[in-house]
Amino acid sequence: MRSTALMTVTAFVETGTGLLLLIWPALLFALLFDWRQVAPETLLIGRVAGAGVISIGVASWPASRDTRTPGELGVLAGVLTYNVLAALLLTFAGVGLKITGIALWPAVVYHAVLAAWCVACLPRGQAAKHW
Repeated sequence: MRSTALMTVTAFVETGTGLLLLIWPALLFALLFDWRQVAPETLLIGRVAGAGVISIGVASWPASRDTRTPGELGVLAGVLTYNVLAALLLTFAGVGLKITGIALWPAVVYHAVLAAWCVACLPRGQAAKHW
């Protein structure tokens, strides 16, 4: 399966989410975790996370051309890793820590679906030799 659409969606959604974390992290924390009071240290860590999420979005944009180069496959592996870990950590927040906001479970589903989409885009057979 071609990863063009996957990388395009990732580029736009993750860049937007990262910008929101940089500019207004308290809003995202309220939506995901229902946190109304956020410590300055938490806001700073949210902004650092926003920088990382923007980086994922920026790296995904050129990978949307889907030419199956080793670099583009590396981006696919990174996006897969990010989505699996994001889904697991957000699930832990909801189930283990009991901190949930209105956007938590949709975010878990989003990351799980993108992780599955990444797996579907992994090269098979002959193309896997470059992986």
